[in-house]
Amino acid sequence: MNDRWYHEDISRPMAETLLAKAAQDGSFLVRHSESFEGALALCLLFENCIYTYRIFINEDNMLSVQASAGIKPKNFVKMPDLIEYYKQENTGLVTNLRYPVARVEEVEEEEVAIGAANVVDSTARIRSDAGRSLVTEILTRRLEEVDTAVLAQVPRGFHKALCDYIEQDVLKDAEHVNSSSVDMWQLRLLLSLLTKGLSSELIQTMSALETSQSLLSNQPPPGESLQGQIASEVGVRRLLSIAEELSRVLSSIENQVKDYEPTSPGADVQDRHLEIAPVFEVKLDSFGIFLKIHLKVDIESGKLIVKKSKDGPEDKFYSHNRILQLIKSQKLQNKLVIIIDSEVKKTQRKEYVFTDSKKREAFCQLMQLMKNKHSDFPEPDMINIFIGTWNMGNASAPADIQSWFLCRGQGKTRDDTAADIPHDIYIIGTQEDTQGEREWVELIKSTLKDITYIKFKHIATQTLWNIRIVILAKPEHANRISHISTSSVKTGIANALGNKGAVGVSFMFNGTSFGFVNSHLTSGSEKKLRRNQNYINILRFLNLGDKKLGPFDITNRFTHLFWLGDLNYRMELPTQEAENIVEKIKQQQYQELLAKDQLIMEKNDNKIFLQFQEEEITFPPSYRYDRDSRDMYNYIKQKATGLKYNLPSWCDRVLWKSYPNVHVMCQSYGCTADIVTSDHSPVFATFEVGVSTQFVSKTDPNNAASPGTINFIKCEAKLKTKSKTKFFIEFHSSCLENVVKSAEGENQESRDENLTVVWSSPPELIPIISDPEYLLDQHILICVKSTDSYESYGESCIALQANSNEIMFNVPLEHRGEETGNFSGSYKLTISERKQRERTYDFIQLEKDEMISNKQSKTSTHQEIPKTWDRPVRVAPKLSSHLLAEEAAAKARDRVPLPGLPDTTPKDDSKPSSNSESNWSKTPTMSYTNVEIPQSPLQDQESVGMVSNPLYETVDQMQNSNLKKEQVIPRGLRKGTPPRVEKTPTPSTSSANQLAQALASKESNWQVLPPVPQSRSRSYTCSEVRRLGEGVPQTKKVETKADLSRSGATSQSTGPSSLARPPLPMKSQKVLELQHAVKDYRETSELPAHAKHRGNVAVGQQTSVS
Repeated sequence: MNDRWYHEDISRPMAETLLAKAAQDGSFLVRHSESFEGALALCLLFENCIYTYRIFINEDNMLSVQASAGIKPKNFVKMPDLIEYYKQENTGLVTNLRYPVARVEEVEEEEVAIGAANVVDSTARIRSDAGRSLVTEILTRRLEEVDTAVLAQVPRGFHKALCDYIEQDVLKDAEHVNSSSVDMWQLRLLLSLLTKGLSSELIQTMSALETSQSLLSNQPPPGESLQGQIASEVGVRRLLSIAEELSRVLSSIENQVKDYEPTSPGADVQDRHLEIAPVFEVKLDSFGIFLKIHLKVDIESGKLIVKKSKDGPEDKFYSHNRILQLIKSQKLQNKLVIIIDSEVKKTQRKEYVFTDSKKREAFCQLMQLMKNKHSDFPEPDMINIFIGTWNMGNASAPADIQSWFLCRGQGKTRDDTAADIPHDIYIIGTQEDTQGEREWVELIKSTLKDITYIKFKHIATQTLWNIRIVILAKPEHANRISHISTSSVKTGIANALGNKGAVGVSFMFNGTSFGFVNSHLTSGSEKKLRRNQNYINILRFLNLGDKKLGPFDITNRFTHLFWLGDLNYRMELPTQEAENIVEKIKQQQYQELLAKDQLIMEKNDNKIFLQFQEEEITFPPSYRYDRDSRDMYNYIKQKATGLKYNLPSWCDRVLWKSYPNVHVMCQSYGCTADIVTSDHSPVFATFEVGVSTQFVSKTDPNNAASPGTINFIKCEAKLKTKSKTKFFIEFHSSCLENVVKSAEGENQESRDENLTVVWSSPPELIPIISDPEYLLDQHILICVKSTDSYESYGESCIALQANSNEIMFNVPLEHRGEETGNFSGSYKLTISERKQRERTYDFIQLEKDEMISNKQSKTSTHQEIPKTWDRPVRVAPKLSSHLLAEEAAAKARDRVPLPGLPDTTPKDDSKPSSNSESNWSKTPTMSYTNVEIPQSPLQDQESVGMVSNPLYETVDQMQNSNLKKEQVIPRGLRKGTPPRVEKTPTPSTSSANQLAQALASKESNWQVLPPVPQSRSRSYTCSEVRRLGEGVPQTKKVETKADLSRSGATSQSTGPSSLARPPLPMKSQKVLELQHAVKDYRETSELPAHAKHRGNVAVGQQTSVS
């Protein structure tokens, strides 16, 4: 249909956008239905609302608009007849059809309109005159781009014959095919020229192969020799069949050689790390003193061995079942805390500092491997995945590609200590891959075997022209992988050519679904919109995963979806900036360039890859290098039409999207530096991914006393639509026996002109299994559909969580890659109470006070900490001004803290303990930054005040438990003039109010506190503080005032009269200046000999006066 109102398969949101721009009652268009295959949808605008009517084709190929029950539909032979009829008034529609909305044509050089055109439609274009010139021009341009070195190797005269075929004969063969003829005579003549000497070559090759086969085979193959069957002159088809037989003989010989492969006692060894235990040099923080030791991870025996020297004897060890958890610091990337179960049934906290962050990550991976190996649970709940993408540039791969699979190169890479730890699954995506499928798979398998000593099992391969994806897995996972599905989508010219497009593979790993998409999108810096449309088409037509999830595209069908490939998004910079771009790359100023990255810009505008994540890029652009080198970017390309600029860009990417509340962590993301056969560098990414098991309940199935229920209390959807229809919800989940549908919601107009739909009584969901271990791994997929056309207006996913109260949620809605609104509400999951099994991936955690999101913080992920072995620095909390004022007033009156403020007194510091600092660091923290609250000496627990040397301030052994232990402060704030201390009488109520106002007004001037020295310093003495009412006379309370603008805090302490001491002498200004000029040894790893028993000066520390 060429009518202007026919829009083929545009999306529903796009149709609504076009009608909204028309802004006239009676505006209409026809598109393909999204809910019923083969049906059409008539969209009509009336009174600022859009009405949708479905058009069906019955068995007699008659068209009719869907009518209400009991009303006979009117049939039409042709679509224009139907449109003309409904242009009349009172024909059953909300209004008559008046103004057709024309299609939006997109013309990009030789590119035709974007859309999912079928092969028949594209063939019709080829038969037309316009199509004739278009195909010839495209093929001629491709021939011009072929490397001259390749053309020099073809037979003489073949290049001219190929040009003649493109100009004159290719369309003749196409016409023969369209007329049901199976012969392509012109192509056969072309191939005859190419295969002129092939028969003689086949005779020589087959002779050698048959000799080898007879030598290796115990039973010679019956029948006549194959070489005798080859005549001197044969047709192309006969040559092809012989070549196929030759391939079969080659395969037979390879299998025979494999049978002779000797097996060694160590053939089943899966990891060299099981035999070779790496040793890590670390420093142990013991009471503020850093001791140099060595840690050895013995995976085979399940031990963490502690040694004083690398080659020395074993000092002590911790078995795998005593190591409870590893806690990684985010602020100090080379620091790790190990929680160990001691013999007295108490946990010990060991703090280690590695030489760099890579060593720490390698140590954690080895410890995780040891835990997994010695786990009592038979099925894994975490696997490691390697993902690689490489545009091979139509060149063969080099013999050595190990660096790609070892994650060696630039960016976030793996340490050599753990580089050859095998991953559970390998996903390799290639573009412009001219190698044979079998040849490429064998190269990958042999490379992995050289690295890991494992014969990986081939899971799946999908190829579209030169786009390919290969998936390999460990042999022990073969029985865990099921429901394998493959698919491909063409997005080349007219969406009929496969030079651009995507291939995908999906499967189930026990109870977790995985999807992998390898795509090669449209090239060219100026074709950003075309790439966006490629992405949308891939979402719509890539057929992977559970077919029952029809309303959902691939972004919501899988627990984990990984998207890799040459996405071809470039830098949005003018070509004149080429030299500046190269210079910034040399200086590793990647972030400034990434601000102009098209993929990031489009993703931030919610145009593509909604809810996808990508690890921070810390490697140089992977395109466009000079081949055979990585020292130069070749960004100027000579073409027949003139010079073309291809600015260095991050074309090759890896992104992922996972269901909420599932474990996924990117461990490396970078590119190689030694594979130089292509103008692209191979890119790698590795992930640690949580998986669920194929659940089998251990409880009695007949015990149904407490079945689980999922009760949605109230749901609300805010939809970006002007459609005038009713909506209902579909609930999909693997934990439900069938799809559950809600009743119609109540439509409410919202202020932003979008539509709000409310369901006050959603249906109750009954899961098929009520066991908590099973349900808490499940997710509910939400689909909001219209009642008139059954089309989806948005989909999303909700994770199930157990809580005694209602679980609130607010999730975005999306449909076919576009954001369509949001879905909010609450639910309550009713399940039996039972202790949950700890997951393997919970073994390694981040500091709770530093976990900003599931993904690691972008600002500190790749920043190395200088090897100064500094102690972590604390920052005082920041509270609101009215709490500061109330606290100050309370201290002035009764010295009693308010219950709403953090408890700043340690439980018991009467004697030193190795666990005191551990307990302090494990307490929950709040994100306060710049204020310290004056502490009260009167708490529920007894406390010990520390009185320092007269030259230094007083320091409490334990600070506020809510302070962040590892917050790094600027160096400029570490040194400052100590506060002037004045003795004043006890303030009255009015003075307390003045103090409260002063505290409130100075809130913005609180300064960051430096770290507090440990109580090991011999210059500290203790004075006991008793509670009121214990019979000990109290001394006169003395208030200490500090200059808030300079020190940032005030404090005081009291003590019993029996232990009273004279007040500390005031320091003169000269003494303060001299003290301030002393070197701050907190910034180095050294302590001077004359001051190793002296505490450091801390700005704003508490002063104890008696």
